[in-house]
Amino acid sequence: MSIFSSILSKLGFGDKNADAVAAATTPTPASQAAPAAPVAPAPVAISEVDVVANLAKLAAAHAEKLNWKTSIVDLLKLLGLDSSLAVRKELAIELGCPADKMGDSAQMNMWLHKTVLQKLAANGGNIPADLLN
Repeated sequence: MSIFSSILSKLGFGDKNADAVAAATTPTPASQAAPAAPVAPAPVAISEVDVVANLAKLAAAHAEKLNWKTSIVDLLKLLGLDSSLAVRKELAIELGCPADKMGDSAQMNMWLHKTVLQKLAANGGNIPADLLN
């Protein structure tokens, strides 16, 4: 599982649609001997995930005060994921961080935080515009 997939999973992306997708793509036993024409599964609507509410709830229950709104390290910690430099570099590579930012951990971290929030929004996450800029 990719690091970004782990982030999605921790925030509840896909949980509500997993059963619907499975039901839509599971073949049913044929009652006839003749092969039936393939039927495309019905599209499954993506439900919006309130990322800020989920993170705020996690932050309220967390023993350490974490600034997840600006820090990729704190965001990863809040989700219970490894926040080491090696993992952040791996995530940056996974998300296509420009090479000029990879050599400076501060620039990479800022790029990574912004990109993770943008990707969460692109995957159905409800993220306020002020966190995306």
